[in-house]
Amino acid sequence: MSATPRTSAARRLWLRWRFHLSALLVLIPLGYMPVYLYEAQVDRGLTGLGEREAGELQVGPWSARLAEWETGAPELEGRAGYMKAFTLAFCVDCDARIRAAYLRIGEPRSLRAAGALLSGSPYRRFAEVPVPTRVRPGDELWLTVEGWDGSVHQASIPLAQASPSLVAWLEQRGTKQ
Repeated sequence: MSATPRTSAARRLWLRWRFHLSALLVLIPLGYMPVYLYEAQVDRGLTGLGEREAGELQVGPWSARLAEWETGAPELEGRAGYMKAFTLAFCVDCDARIRAAYLRIGEPRSLRAAGALLSGSPYRRFAEVPVPTRVRPGDELWLTVEGWDGSVHQASIPLAQASPSLVAWLEQRGTKQ
C-alpha cells in the first residue's frame, strides 16, 4: 500500500490561483501605460509647451517659443526664494547650433550672470527662474542664447506678456507691503 501525500489547504489555494496572480502581474504595468505615453509625447514635443504660451521670440539668428509651465503664483523654494517655471522650444533647425540658453528676470550684467540654465529635450526645455525681491511688474524676462561659434545673443519680453499671473502676484504682493 502506497501512501498518498496530503496537501495543505494553502498549497491547494496556491495551485489554484497562481495563474490568476501571474495574469495580474502582467496587467498592473498596463495601468501605467497612459502616463508613460503622455510623457513620451511631452519629450517629443507633440503636446504644447505649457499652460500658457507667451509667443515667439527672435534671438539673433534663432527663433524660440516661450511659455509658462504653470499659471499662478510662483512657488516658494525654501532659501532660494520664489521660483517661476518656464519652458522654451527653439526652431528645429536652430537647436543644433545652440550651446546653452539662459532665462533671467531683469537684464543680465554679463554671461556669468545670465540666469537659470534651460535644460531638457530639444522640444521642451525647462528653467526655474528665481523671482528677485525687487522685481517690478514692468520688468522684462531676458533670454540669453550662446551659440557653438561663441556668439551670444539676447532678447527680452515684458513680464506682462511672458507671465500675466506673475505680474498679478507681484501687484497683489505690492499692495500687502
